[in-house]
Amino acid sequence: MYHILVNAQITLEIMTLQPRCEEVETAEGVAITVTGVAQVKVMTDQDLLAVACEQFMGKSVMEIKAVLLHTLEGHLRSILGTLTVEQIYQDRDKFAQLVREVAAPDVGRMGIEILSFTIKDVYDRLDYLSSLGKTQTAAVQRDADIGVAEAERDAGIREAECKKEMMDVKFLADTKMADSKRELELQKAAFNQEVNTKKAEAHLAYELQAAKEQQKIRLEEIQIQVVQRKKQITIEEAEINRTDKELIATVKRPADAEAYKMQQLAEGHKIKTVLIAQAEAEKIKKVGEAEASSIEAIGKAEAEKMRLKAEAYLQYGEAAKTALVLESLPKMAGKVAAPLAKTNEIVILSGEASRVTGEMNRLLAELPVSVNALTGVDLSKTNPKIK
Repeated sequence: MYHILVNAQITLEIMTLQPRCEEVETAEGVAITVTGVAQVKVMTDQDLLAVACEQFMGKSVMEIKAVLLHTLEGHLRSILGTLTVEQIYQDRDKFAQLVREVAAPDVGRMGIEILSFTIKDVYDRLDYLSSLGKTQTAAVQRDADIGVAEAERDAGIREAECKKEMMDVKFLADTKMADSKRELELQKAAFNQEVNTKKAEAHLAYELQAAKEQQKIRLEEIQIQVVQRKKQITIEEAEINRTDKELIATVKRPADAEAYKMQQLAEGHKIKTVLIAQAEAEKIKKVGEAEASSIEAIGKAEAEKMRLKAEAYLQYGEAAKTALVLESLPKMAGKVAAPLAKTNEIVILSGEASRVTGEMNRLLAELPVSVNALTGVDLSKTNPKIK
Protein backbone atom coordinates (compact mmCIF):
# COMPACT_ATOMS: atom_id res chain seq x y z
CA MET A 1 0.00 0.00 0.00
CA TYR A 2 1.41 3.38 -1.08
CA HIS A 3 1.10 6.51 1.08
CA ILE A 4 0.99 9.69 -1.05
CA LEU A 5 1.42 13.14 0.45
CA VAL A 6 -1.49 15.45 -0.06
CA ASN A 7 0.38 18.31 -1.76
CA ALA A 8 3.05 16.11 -3.50
CA GLN A 9 3.22 16.24 -7.31
CA ILE A 10 5.12 14.38 -10.11
CA THR A 11 5.34 15.57 -13.69
CA LEU A 12 3.92 13.49 -16.53
CA GLU A 13 5.46 15.67 -19.27
CA ILE A 14 8.17 14.52 -21.68
CA MET A 15 11.62 15.27 -20.37
CA THR A 16 14.60 15.85 -22.72
CA LEU A 17 18.01 14.60 -21.62
CA GLN A 18 21.40 15.14 -23.27
CA PRO A 19 23.80 12.50 -21.99
CA ARG A 20 27.48 13.20 -22.73
CA CYS A 21 30.48 10.92 -22.34
CA GLU A 22 33.88 12.60 -22.79
CA GLU A 23 37.14 10.85 -23.58
CA VAL A 24 35.73 7.34 -23.29
CA GLU A 25 38.04 4.63 -24.63
CA THR A 26 36.51 2.28 -27.18
CA ALA A 27 37.34 -1.42 -27.63
CA GLU A 28 40.46 -0.38 -29.64
CA GLY A 29 41.61 2.13 -26.98
CA VAL A 30 40.68 5.25 -28.99
CA ALA A 31 39.29 8.03 -26.75
CA ILE A 32 36.13 9.62 -28.18
CA THR A 33 33.43 11.98 -26.97
CA VAL A 34 29.79 11.08 -27.63
CA THR A 35 26.74 13.30 -27.16
CA GLY A 36 23.18 11.97 -27.33
CA VAL A 37 19.59 13.15 -27.00
CA ALA A 38 16.96 11.14 -25.10
CA GLN A 39 13.22 11.70 -24.65
CA VAL A 40 11.76 10.16 -21.48
CA LYS A 41 8.52 10.36 -19.47
CA VAL A 42 6.77 8.80 -16.49
CA MET A 43 4.68 5.74 -17.40
CA THR A 44 0.93 6.17 -16.92
CA ASP A 45 0.21 2.54 -16.14
CA GLN A 46 -1.21 2.33 -12.61
CA ASP A 47 1.38 -0.06 -11.21
CA LEU A 48 4.33 1.62 -12.97
CA LEU A 49 3.03 5.07 -12.04
CA ALA A 50 2.98 3.94 -8.42
CA VAL A 51 6.61 2.85 -8.80
CA ALA A 52 7.58 6.24 -10.28
CA CYS A 53 5.79 8.03 -7.45
CA GLU A 54 7.64 5.92 -4.94
CA GLN A 55 10.98 6.76 -6.58
CA PHE A 56 10.54 10.48 -7.45
CA MET A 57 7.61 11.81 -5.36
CA GLY A 58 8.64 15.15 -3.85
CA LYS A 59 11.58 15.62 -6.25
CA SER A 60 11.78 18.40 -8.78
CA VAL A 61 12.05 17.89 -12.52
CA MET A 62 15.74 18.83 -12.41
CA GLU A 63 16.39 16.17 -9.80
CA ILE A 64 14.52 13.52 -11.82
CA LYS A 65 16.47 14.51 -14.96
CA ALA A 66 19.75 14.27 -13.06
CA VAL A 67 18.98 10.71 -11.89
CA LEU A 68 17.96 9.60 -15.36
CA LEU A 69 20.90 11.39 -17.00
CA HIS A 70 23.43 9.63 -14.78
CA THR A 71 21.78 6.27 -15.60
CA LEU A 72 21.88 6.83 -19.36
CA GLU A 73 25.47 8.10 -19.30
CA GLY A 74 26.57 5.06 -17.31
CA HIS A 75 25.06 2.64 -19.87
CA LEU A 76 26.40 4.75 -22.73
CA ARG A 77 29.90 4.62 -21.28
CA SER A 78 29.76 0.84 -20.76
CA ILE A 79 28.55 0.22 -24.32
CA LEU A 80 31.26 2.46 -25.82
CA GLY A 81 33.90 0.24 -24.21
CA THR A 82 32.64 -2.78 -26.16
CA LEU A 83 32.49 -1.22 -29.65
CA THR A 84 35.05 0.03 -32.14
CA VAL A 85 35.10 3.56 -33.52
CA GLU A 86 34.06 2.27 -36.93
CA GLN A 87 31.01 0.51 -35.49
CA ILE A 88 29.94 3.67 -33.61
CA TYR A 89 30.63 6.06 -36.50
CA GLN A 90 29.26 4.02 -39.40
CA ASP A 91 26.02 2.79 -37.81
CA ARG A 92 24.81 5.36 -35.28
CA ASP A 93 21.22 4.13 -35.40
CA LYS A 94 22.23 0.62 -34.38
CA PHE A 95 24.45 2.08 -31.61
CA ALA A 96 21.58 4.22 -30.31
CA GLN A 97 19.20 1.27 -30.39
CA LEU A 98 21.68 -0.78 -28.42
CA VAL A 99 21.93 1.95 -25.74
CA ARG A 100 18.15 2.18 -25.56
CA GLU A 101 17.73 -1.58 -25.19
CA VAL A 102 20.37 -1.80 -22.45
CA ALA A 103 19.12 1.21 -20.45
CA ALA A 104 15.37 0.57 -20.83
CA PRO A 105 15.11 -2.14 -18.13
CA ASP A 106 16.89 0.00 -15.51
CA VAL A 107 14.86 3.13 -16.06
CA GLY A 108 11.75 0.99 -16.43
CA ARG A 109 12.18 -0.22 -12.88
CA MET A 110 11.96 3.45 -11.90
CA GLY A 111 8.62 3.80 -13.74
CA ILE A 112 10.28 5.78 -16.58
CA GLU A 113 9.90 5.01 -20.28
CA ILE A 114 12.55 5.90 -22.94
CA LEU A 115 10.61 7.25 -25.86
CA SER A 116 13.64 7.83 -28.10
CA PHE A 117 17.42 7.95 -28.01
CA THR A 118 19.68 9.25 -30.77
CA ILE A 119 23.42 9.98 -31.12
CA LYS A 120 23.91 13.67 -31.66
CA ASP A 121 27.66 13.93 -32.14
CA VAL A 122 30.80 11.77 -32.07
CA TYR A 123 34.31 13.27 -32.23
CA ASP A 124 37.84 12.84 -30.87
CA ARG A 125 40.93 14.97 -30.37
CA LEU A 126 43.32 12.82 -32.44
CA ASP A 127 41.52 13.29 -35.77
CA TYR A 128 40.82 9.55 -35.89
CA LEU A 129 37.35 10.22 -37.21
CA SER A 130 38.77 12.67 -39.79
CA SER A 131 41.02 9.88 -41.02
CA LEU A 132 37.95 7.67 -41.25
CA GLY A 133 36.30 10.42 -43.30
CA LYS A 134 39.29 10.58 -45.62
CA THR A 135 39.14 6.80 -45.88
CA GLN A 136 35.49 7.04 -46.76
CA THR A 137 36.27 9.76 -49.31
CA ALA A 138 38.99 7.60 -50.82
CA ALA A 139 36.56 4.69 -50.88
CA VAL A 140 33.99 6.87 -52.63
CA GLN A 141 36.62 8.02 -55.16
CA ARG A 142 37.64 4.41 -55.65
CA ASP A 143 34.05 3.40 -56.17
CA ALA A 144 33.68 6.23 -58.68
CA ASP A 145 36.75 5.09 -60.61
CA ILE A 146 35.44 1.54 -60.51
CA GLY A 147 32.11 2.78 -61.78
CA VAL A 148 33.81 4.60 -64.68
CA ALA A 149 35.84 1.49 -65.47
CA GLU A 150 32.74 -0.68 -65.30
CA ALA A 151 30.91 1.78 -67.58
CA GLU A 152 33.75 1.68 -70.09
CA ARG A 153 33.81 -2.11 -69.78
CA ASP A 154 30.07 -2.27 -70.33
CA ALA A 155 30.44 -0.02 -73.37
CA GLY A 156 33.14 -2.27 -74.77
CA ILE A 157 31.00 -5.30 -74.06
CA ARG A 158 28.05 -3.67 -75.80
CA GLU A 159 30.20 -2.78 -78.76
CA ALA A 160 31.47 -6.36 -78.93
CA GLU A 161 27.91 -7.61 -78.69
CA CYS A 162 26.91 -5.36 -81.60
CA LYS A 163 29.82 -6.65 -83.65
CA LYS A 164 28.83 -10.19 -82.72
CA GLU A 165 25.25 -9.54 -83.79
CA MET A 166 26.53 -8.16 -87.07
CA MET A 167 28.73 -11.22 -87.57
CA ASP A 168 25.80 -13.45 -86.65
CA VAL A 169 23.65 -11.78 -89.31
CA LYS A 170 26.46 -12.15 -91.85
CA PHE A 171 26.98 -15.79 -90.84
CA LEU A 172 23.24 -16.41 -91.08
CA ALA A 173 23.19 -14.95 -94.60
CA ASP A 174 26.23 -17.02 -95.60
CA THR A 175 24.61 -20.08 -94.05
CA LYS A 176 21.42 -19.51 -96.00
CA MET A 177 23.43 -19.18 -99.21
CA ALA A 178 25.32 -22.38 -98.37
CA ASP A 179 22.04 -24.11 -97.55
CA SER A 180 20.56 -23.03 -100.89
CA LYS A 181 23.66 -24.29 -102.70
CA ARG A 182 23.54 -27.56 -100.77
CA GLU A 183 19.84 -28.00 -101.53
CA LEU A 184 20.59 -27.44 -105.21
CA GLU A 185 23.32 -30.07 -105.11
CA LEU A 186 21.01 -32.41 -103.21
CA GLN A 187 18.29 -31.95 -105.82
CA LYS A 188 20.78 -32.69 -108.58
CA ALA A 189 21.93 -35.79 -106.71
CA ALA A 190 18.30 -36.82 -106.16
CA PHE A 191 17.59 -36.45 -109.90
CA ASN A 192 20.69 -38.48 -110.75
CA GLN A 193 19.71 -41.11 -108.18
CA GLU A 194 16.21 -41.30 -109.60
CA VAL A 195 17.56 -41.72 -113.13
CA ASN A 196 20.00 -44.42 -111.97
CA THR A 197 17.23 -46.10 -110.04
CA LYS A 198 15.00 -46.22 -113.10
CA LYS A 199 17.88 -47.65 -115.14
CA ALA A 200 18.57 -50.24 -112.46
CA GLU A 201 14.88 -51.13 -112.23
CA ALA A 202 14.68 -51.57 -115.98
CA HIS A 203 17.79 -53.77 -115.99
CA LEU A 204 16.50 -55.75 -113.02
CA ALA A 205 13.10 -56.18 -114.68
CA TYR A 206 14.83 -57.54 -117.78
CA GLU A 207 16.87 -60.00 -115.73
CA LEU A 208 13.81 -60.96 -113.70
CA GLN A 209 11.82 -61.68 -116.84
CA ALA A 210 14.70 -63.73 -118.19
CA ALA A 211 14.83 -65.68 -114.93
CA LYS A 212 11.09 -66.32 -115.13
CA GLU A 213 11.45 -67.69 -118.64
CA GLN A 214 14.30 -69.94 -117.50
CA GLN A 215 12.15 -71.11 -114.59
CA LYS A 216 9.29 -71.99 -116.94
CA ILE A 217 11.65 -74.02 -119.10
CA ARG A 218 12.96 -75.80 -116.01
CA LEU A 219 9.44 -76.58 -114.84
CA GLU A 220 8.62 -78.14 -118.20
CA GLU A 221 11.75 -80.28 -117.98
CA ILE A 222 10.82 -81.37 -114.46
CA GLN A 223 7.30 -82.31 -115.57
CA ILE A 224 8.76 -84.42 -118.39
CA GLN A 225 11.03 -86.15 -115.86
CA VAL A 226 8.05 -86.76 -113.56
CA VAL A 227 6.04 -88.38 -116.36
CA GLN A 228 9.00 -90.60 -117.24
CA ARG A 229 9.45 -91.55 -113.60
CA LYS A 230 5.77 -92.41 -113.24
CA LYS A 231 5.95 -94.73 -116.22
CA GLN A 232 9.07 -96.37 -114.83
CA ILE A 233 7.34 -96.83 -111.44
CA THR A 234 4.32 -98.44 -113.17
CA ILE A 235 6.62 -100.92 -114.93
CA GLU A 236 8.44 -101.69 -111.67
CA GLU A 237 5.14 -102.23 -109.82
CA ALA A 238 3.98 -104.69 -112.51
CA GLU A 239 7.28 -106.57 -112.19
CA ILE A 240 6.88 -106.66 -108.41
CA ASN A 241 3.32 -108.07 -108.71
CA ARG A 242 4.54 -110.76 -111.06
CA THR A 243 7.38 -111.68 -108.69
CA ASP A 244 4.98 -111.82 -105.74
CA LYS A 245 2.63 -114.18 -107.59
CA GLU A 246 5.56 -116.37 -108.55
CA LEU A 247 6.75 -116.52 -104.95
CA ILE A 248 3.23 -117.34 -103.74
CA ALA A 249 2.97 -120.21 -106.21
CA THR A 250 6.44 -121.67 -105.60
CA VAL A 251 7.19 -120.89 -101.93
CA LYS A 252 4.31 -119.60 -99.85
CA ARG A 253 1.68 -122.21 -100.68
CA PRO A 254 3.94 -125.27 -99.98
CA ALA A 255 5.08 -123.56 -96.82
CA ASP A 256 1.47 -122.96 -95.77
CA ALA A 257 0.66 -126.65 -96.35
CA GLU A 258 3.65 -127.78 -94.29
CA ALA A 259 2.72 -125.32 -91.53
CA TYR A 260 -0.87 -126.62 -91.48
CA LYS A 261 0.43 -130.19 -91.22
CA MET A 262 2.72 -129.30 -88.32
CA GLN A 263 -0.13 -127.44 -86.63
CA GLN A 264 -2.41 -130.51 -86.87
CA LEU A 265 0.32 -132.77 -85.48
CA ALA A 266 0.92 -130.36 -82.61
CA GLU A 267 -2.79 -130.23 -81.87
CA GLY A 268 -2.97 -134.06 -81.79
CA HIS A 269 0.03 -134.32 -79.50
CA LYS A 270 -1.47 -131.67 -77.26
CA ILE A 271 -4.82 -133.52 -77.03
CA LYS A 272 -2.98 -136.81 -76.31
CA THR A 273 -1.00 -135.21 -73.50
CA VAL A 274 -4.15 -133.72 -71.99
CA LEU A 275 -5.99 -137.10 -72.09
CA ILE A 276 -3.04 -138.89 -70.48
CA ALA A 277 -2.87 -136.28 -67.75
CA GLN A 278 -6.62 -136.55 -67.12
CA ALA A 279 -6.37 -140.38 -66.91
CA GLU A 280 -3.42 -140.16 -64.52
CA ALA A 281 -5.33 -137.70 -62.35
CA GLU A 282 -8.40 -139.97 -62.34
CA LYS A 283 -6.19 -142.92 -61.38
CA ILE A 284 -4.64 -140.98 -58.51
CA LYS A 285 -8.10 -139.92 -57.40
CA LYS A 286 -9.41 -143.52 -57.38
CA VAL A 287 -6.33 -144.82 -55.54
CA GLY A 288 -6.70 -142.05 -52.97
CA GLU A 289 -10.36 -142.86 -52.48
CA ALA A 290 -9.54 -146.58 -52.04
CA GLU A 291 -6.79 -145.86 -49.55
CA ALA A 292 -9.10 -143.54 -47.66
CA SER A 293 -11.81 -146.23 -47.52
CA SER A 294 -9.24 -148.78 -46.37
CA ILE A 295 -7.91 -146.50 -43.66
CA GLU A 296 -11.44 -145.70 -42.59
CA ALA A 297 -12.28 -149.42 -42.34
CA ILE A 298 -9.08 -150.18 -40.41
CA GLY A 299 -9.79 -147.27 -38.06
CA LYS A 300 -13.32 -148.49 -37.49
CA ALA A 301 -12.02 -152.04 -36.79
CA GLU A 302 -9.37 -150.78 -34.37
CA ALA A 303 -11.96 -148.62 -32.66
CA GLU A 304 -14.33 -151.55 -32.38
CA LYS A 305 -11.48 -153.74 -31.04
CA MET A 306 -10.58 -151.10 -28.45
CA ARG A 307 -14.23 -150.74 -27.51
CA LEU A 308 -14.58 -154.50 -27.02
CA LYS A 309 -11.38 -154.60 -24.99
CA ALA A 310 -12.59 -151.73 -22.85
CA GLU A 311 -15.90 -153.51 -22.25
CA ALA A 312 -14.02 -156.73 -21.40
CA TYR A 313 -11.68 -154.91 -19.04
CA LEU A 314 -14.63 -153.25 -17.44
CA GLN A 315 -16.39 -156.59 -17.03
CA TYR A 316 -13.45 -158.59 -15.67
CA GLY A 317 -11.84 -155.79 -13.59
CA GLU A 318 -8.51 -156.69 -11.92
CA ALA A 319 -8.26 -160.01 -13.72
CA ALA A 320 -8.27 -158.24 -17.08
CA LYS A 321 -5.60 -155.83 -15.94
CA THR A 322 -3.49 -158.71 -14.68
CA ALA A 323 -3.88 -160.53 -17.97
CA LEU A 324 -2.87 -157.41 -19.82
CA VAL A 325 0.25 -157.04 -17.68
CA LEU A 326 1.10 -160.69 -18.10
CA GLU A 327 0.71 -160.34 -21.83
CA SER A 328 3.05 -157.36 -21.78
CA LEU A 329 5.73 -158.97 -19.61
CA PRO A 330 7.18 -161.15 -22.37
CA LYS A 331 7.39 -158.14 -24.64
CA MET A 332 9.07 -156.17 -21.88
CA ALA A 333 11.44 -159.01 -21.20
CA GLY A 334 12.18 -159.22 -24.89
CA LYS A 335 12.97 -155.56 -25.08
CA VAL A 336 15.18 -155.80 -21.97
CA ALA A 337 16.95 -158.90 -23.20
CA ALA A 338 17.39 -157.64 -26.76
CA PRO A 339 20.84 -156.17 -26.02
CA LEU A 340 21.88 -159.52 -24.45
CA ALA A 341 21.26 -161.32 -27.75
CA LYS A 342 24.55 -159.98 -29.01
CA THR A 343 26.41 -161.14 -25.86
CA ASN A 344 28.45 -164.39 -26.14
CA GLU A 345 28.88 -164.97 -22.43
CA ILE A 346 28.33 -163.30 -19.06
CA VAL A 347 30.95 -163.57 -16.38
CA ILE A 348 29.97 -162.70 -12.78
CA LEU A 349 32.91 -161.89 -10.56
CA SER A 350 32.41 -162.24 -6.87
CA GLY A 351 34.51 -163.36 -3.99
CA GLU A 352 31.73 -165.38 -2.43
CA ALA A 353 29.21 -167.62 -4.26
CA SER A 354 26.63 -167.14 -1.57
CA ARG A 355 26.70 -163.39 -2.20
CA VAL A 356 25.89 -163.81 -5.92
CA THR A 357 23.03 -166.04 -5.03
CA GLY A 358 21.81 -163.49 -2.53
CA GLU A 359 21.86 -160.73 -5.13
CA MET A 360 19.84 -162.83 -7.58
CA ASN A 361 17.31 -163.66 -4.92
CA ARG A 362 17.06 -159.96 -4.00
CA LEU A 363 16.37 -158.95 -7.61
CA LEU A 364 13.64 -161.59 -7.96
CA ALA A 365 12.09 -160.51 -4.70
CA GLU A 366 11.99 -156.86 -5.81
CA LEU A 367 10.45 -157.61 -9.26
CA PRO A 368 6.78 -157.74 -8.09
CA VAL A 369 7.24 -154.48 -6.25
CA SER A 370 8.60 -152.81 -9.40
CA VAL A 371 5.75 -154.18 -11.54
CA ASN A 372 3.22 -152.97 -8.95
CA ALA A 373 4.84 -149.48 -8.99
CA LEU A 374 4.80 -149.33 -12.80
CA THR A 375 1.41 -150.93 -13.58
CA GLY A 376 -0.50 -150.98 -10.33
CA VAL A 377 -0.88 -154.86 -10.52
CA ASP A 378 0.12 -156.90 -7.45
CA LEU A 379 1.74 -160.10 -8.79
CA SER A 380 1.82 -161.73 -5.38
CA LYS A 381 -2.00 -161.96 -5.41
CA THR A 382 -2.24 -163.47 -8.87
CA ASN A 383 0.41 -166.15 -8.38
CA PRO A 384 1.15 -167.27 -4.83
CA LYS A 385 4.49 -168.75 -5.80
CA ILE A 386 6.00 -165.28 -6.51
CA LYS A 387 7.05 -163.59 -3.26
